[in-house]
Amino acid sequence: MKRKDFWKGFGAALALVLVASVAWTPICRIIPWHALPFTMGMSREAKIDIIQSYLDQYYVDDLEEEQVEEMLYAGMMAGVGDRYTYYLTKENLKQYMDNSNGNFDGVGIEVYSTQDGEVIVSSVMAGQPAEAAGVKAGDVIVGVDGQDMQGSLLSDVAAKIRGREGTEVTIKVLRRSTGETLEFTMERTTVVVESVSGRMMDEKIGYISISGFKENTYTQFKEALDELQKEGMKGLILDLRDNPGGLVHSVYEIGEELLPEGTMVYTLDKNENRNDLKCDEEYLDIPLVVLVNANSASASEIFAGAVKDTGRGTLVGTQTFGKGLVQRLFTLPDGSGLNITIQKYYTPNGTSIHGVGIEPDEVVELPADYQNTALKDIPERVDTQLQKGVEVLRNEIK
Repeated sequence: MKRKDFWKGFGAALALVLVASVAWTPICRIIPWHALPFTMGMSREAKIDIIQSYLDQYYVDDLEEEQVEEMLYAGMMAGVGDRYTYYLTKENLKQYMDNSNGNFDGVGIEVYSTQDGEVIVSSVMAGQPAEAAGVKAGDVIVGVDGQDMQGSLLSDVAAKIRGREGTEVTIKVLRRSTGETLEFTMERTTVVVESVSGRMMDEKIGYISISGFKENTYTQFKEALDELQKEGMKGLILDLRDNPGGLVHSVYEIGEELLPEGTMVYTLDKNENRNDLKCDEEYLDIPLVVLVNANSASASEIFAGAVKDTGRGTLVGTQTFGKGLVQRLFTLPDGSGLNITIQKYYTPNGTSIHGVGIEPDEVVELPADYQNTALKDIPERVDTQLQKGVEVLRNEIK
């Protein structure tokens, strides 16, 4: 008898639980919670279900269910409070990978995000649609295809600009140099990023500019370096101005060519595990100047920090950006991804530059008339930072 009573009670309780679980969401919607003198805890799943039910019942327009779901994941990552930690949709992840590999369908611009969250054009590639349309480095992107992008993540802005080859995109920018708000409509094309350019200057001073550290950057850099060596280079200016960073292994490969034996950079993870990237004893030992500015960030600062701490060369320009964090990309089973800050990095002397940046050995501002001008559009004779670099090398070569 007792056993029967037990099973009856158990069955009734189980039925009550099942009914309550099914009916809980609609019940929650009719209870006037605001009028009650208490609140109740909720599981994450229960809260999401109730929010979904409110939207389904009350939202005035049709819901884009996929967009709501994607924003749920994006919001979870944004809740960390680190703008370098974010969620990527399947489409965004593909574009992210294409960009890292050095080719993508777009209009031929590279962008970066400021500490204030603005997305700014760091460089406009020669011969690409953006250059032909009139987009300039320094333009602040405020809209894409009629959508306000102010306050948006860098990845979201980049994803809106890129798209299938042959399609059109309209970009709205704020040009601070004139105060104008401008719109440019362009046809997307396949862009192969040439992130390195080099040339020989007077007195056998070599010059190499790197706009970003991609998968193919080291190969391009090595070709430029070898060519300058064949021409009898006596000193090198490495221009990292407006370089927002990129792949750590790419800057490390370049560091192996130019930096002395020892630690180039080290990282610490959340458990204080340390990992050193070390250069060997073989490197090109010639006078070196590195040009930097407020847009030199991340991987650029890894190289600049190593040059300064080891005394390998002279930093010329202005204070760098100050991004001392390392991210890792995780791909999820459905093709979406997570970009998560996993480490903080430190210069060889143990300095964290995050939020601070690196002060050059020679602080040199550009002339006031060229503060908001793309570097490629500044005449060499008035590029005070480049001219200072040449002066430093002349003294060292003597």
